Parts: sequence; structure tokens; C-alpha cells
Amino acid sequence: MPLFDIFKNRKPEKKKPSFAKATKEKERKKEVKKPAEVKVEKKPSKRKKEVKPAIPLRPKRVSKVAYRALKEPHITEKSTYLAGKNQYIFKVWPKTNKIEVKKAIEDVFGVDVLGVKIINVPKKKRRLGRIEGFRKGYKKAIVRLKKGQKIEVLPR
Repeated sequence: MPLFDIFKNRKPEKKKPSFAKATKEKERKKEVKKPAEVKVEKKPSKRKKEVKPAIPLRPKRVSKVAYRALKEPHITEKSTYLAGKNQYIFKVWPKTNKIEVKKAIEDVFGVDVLGVKIINVPKKKRRLGRIEGFRKGYKKAIVRLKKGQKIEVLPR
């Protein structure tokens, strides 16, 4: 194709710089000298170790396990008596196990759980006149905490 051959044969024209410009460029090249690069060795930074607070802080987000495990605190005379011995009673959903209850309590209240006991309270037969029925059954968990830690079940 003859059209494209035109562009191939053409040589770019070189412009000659004026004398004044050429001398300035030479002077700039002479003035600019690269300094010798100095290698600086970086010392390993000493990172501060994270200090854990004496009282554990409540986590920002509560996991979904907590809402699937815990229903409400079970408040009775016996539960208030056990609270003095670092044991707290909670009603839990029927399918939860000890591990889920432990994780839920630690997430929600930010305490260390030593042990969990689970009691399945069965439904009871009740009668009102001729009508017979059942009182609901439920599952409750007794949670034992580390010494010195507390859960405020009822806000004051």
C-alpha cells in the first residue's frame, strides 16, 4: 500500500538548538551532581506489648450465639442467694448446650466463666376445676464465675 510507505520513508527533522540554549543545558548538567547514596540501617523497632486491663472490658459486638442461647435471667430467692456465691441463673433456649451458654455469658457480660450446670425443668400438670392443663417447662443454666467478678442482673 503506497499510502503507508510515505510515512515509513520520512525521517524526522532535527532542530538545531541556538548557541545560548546549548550552553545553558551544558551548565545545568555540570551543576547537578548526584550525591553518593548513604545506606542507613534501620534498627528493629521495639513494639510495646499490649497491656490487658485488670477488669475485662465489655466487647463492642455481641455474637449471634448470645441471642440464640440466653433468654433472660431467672430471678428467685434461690438465685439471689447464689449470686452471693458467684453463681447466676439464666433461662436458656431448649436446644442450647453448656458450651454455647458459656460463650454467650462471656460475650454479653465480659466475665470469665468457670463452669455451667444445666437443668431441664419439665412441664407440670395443673388443674383448674374441670379443666386440666400444663404449666410450661423450661431449661435453666447455673453459671459459676471467677472469684471477684460480678454480673449486674437487675440494674440499680
